[in-house]
Amino acid sequence: MGEKKRKEEARKGGFIFEKKNYRFMLIGAAVIALGFILMVGGGSDDPNVFNPDIYSWRRIRLAPAFILIGFGIEVYAILLNPNKED
Repeated sequence: MGEKKRKEEARKGGFIFEKKNYRFMLIGAAVIALGFILMVGGGSDDPNVFNPDIYSWRRIRLAPAFILIGFGIEVYAILLNPNKED
């Protein structure tokens, strides 16, 4: 019986994930993008002048935390079963 059900679902086609999964994937991608945006900047126009802004708290701690949180949301979105009854 399980083999028959699997073949029927394979013929049905459609998307792999449900709308809820894609919503969480977009949220995760937005958090990752925000992390990379927070990491931008801090350079110097003159290569002979050192700019200490490159070691700011925002670039060293906050931005990587946002990126890791975004990847965690992506993993959650992939493993989420939207058909599960609560």
